[in-house]
Amino acid sequence: MKTRWTHSNKAVYNLGYHFIWCPKYRKQILKGKVKERLIELFINKSKNIDIIIKEMEIMPDHVHLFVKSSTINSPHYIVQQLKGVTSRILRKEFKELRKIPTLWTRSYYCESVGHISEKTIIKYIQDQTNK
Repeated sequence: MKTRWTHSNKAVYNLGYHFIWCPKYRKQILKGKVKERLIELFINKSKNIDIIIKEMEIMPDHVHLFVKSSTINSPHYIVQQLKGVTSRILRKEFKELRKIPTLWTRSYYCESVGHISEKTIIKYIQDQTNK
């Protein structure tokens, strides 16, 4: 039986975060090859910083991520790492993204997600493409 808790040598935890952020000026640039590459980059970076992306939806003008993390990664650190690497690589690989001063806005939305609302968050993210 799978439990909702993760164990380390010093803690038992269940940390989940729902993140949302947008490209600069909320430009609708996250589609096609850019979207495909962004998904790859998120998956690769998540392995490097020891987070699990439980759900992800990339809309043309914003990103939804539901991630599980250990106690050593702050929400700000997670967003900083994901935005930083994706901005650098996507702007290098796709010339059209260099027309805007930066890929991402400085801001982001973060909500901690407990056990009760985890299913609700996943359904909300999955339903984004139906809006």
